[in-house]
Amino acid sequence: MALKLSLKPDEKLVINGAVIANGDRRATLIVHNKASILREKDILQEDEVDTPAKRIYFPIMLMYMDGEQTGRYYDEFVLRMTEFMGAISSPSAIDLCVKISRDVMDRNYYRALINCKKLLAFEQERLGGSAD
Repeated sequence: MALKLSLKPDEKLVINGAVIANGDRRATLIVHNKASILREKDILQEDEVDTPAKRIYFPIMLMYMDGEQTGRYYDEFVLRMTEFMGAISSPSAIDLCVKISRDVMDRNYYRALINCKKLLAFEQERLGGSAD
């Protein structure tokens, strides 16, 4: 089944490591095969990684985007997930961490990112700020 993406003017996305920028009008892309795709809003830059949950999200994102270097990013993921799980006591957050870890072990990085977004929201709620 094809993936249909509707892009806003000037929106960027990454497809298999290539940065694609839309022009000044709305556009629709249809991707007919399996590809690693992230929209600009889902991409963290290294200098934005400033919370424990973002430190989990970032290596998962890199594993998803750079399949040839997953081992390099996996060790960072394990370290950050271990630290996070050692500091929380919320059963729902622990369950979410387990789901994310399973997704990563199954190499389903996109689903891990989706679940990690929930972890980011949990963290933001606990820190008393608004989610980005």
